[in-house]
Amino acid sequence: MSTGNVKLSAENLQAAYGDVQVLWDVSLTVERGEMVCIVGSNGAGKSTFLRCASGLLGTKGGRLLVDGQDMAGASPEAFLRRKVAHVPEGRRLFRAMSVRDNLLMGAYLRDDAAEVRQDLEKVYEIFPILAERRDQYGGTLSGGEQQMCAIGRGIMSRPELLMIDELSLGLAPRAVELLITALQTIRRSGTAILLIEQDVMTALELTERAYVMDRGRVVKAGASAAMADDPAIRDAYMGQL
Repeated sequence: MSTGNVKLSAENLQAAYGDVQVLWDVSLTVERGEMVCIVGSNGAGKSTFLRCASGLLGTKGGRLLVDGQDMAGASPEAFLRRKVAHVPEGRRLFRAMSVRDNLLMGAYLRDDAAEVRQDLEKVYEIFPILAERRDQYGGTLSGGEQQMCAIGRGIMSRPELLMIDELSLGLAPRAVELLITALQTIRRSGTAILLIEQDVMTALELTERAYVMDRGRVVKAGASAAMADDPAIRDAYMGQL
């Protein structure tokens, strides 16, 4: 893998909540423009890794590099300035703010007002329902619409890497289909995507490469297509298909 093309790289990363260590020597990379997933059971450390990779949780050891610069311990603002955006599990919208204002919160570090307006229109093109709902409060949206708004908010920061925690959790199949189409559009624009997704088959179908985490460690890594055909992965995470 060419080092100059790597957007995010973790090297033996360790993290803890207080005295409880959660990540143990996690190493993974995301290249510019590619789509990668992290799969594993609940409690495997997937969300914790994204929290580290966006500055929401400090690290205990190892290195976390963005564009080759070690960002371990950096603030969320510093990660955003490095063009890394995080769509957290549960969406975390401002429920009493309009859809439009929620989206604009993603651009709060930007000072290019004209281009922010252009990007807002691009989000509305990707998610037409948000254009219709632009004046509604975020808290009045359906679950799928809230996820669209959360992803749109991430796009508004003009990320080079968009990290999404649990894309489809609790959503209707039609909403998931729309979100998958949107991710493919976002990826074609050149944005790298790091995805955590409970539906392992969907995650492996969407992405080029995959990492399997178990109890805070990466236990397997490789091409997503090969993972989907791996009997051990199918038995552990997809059941008998």
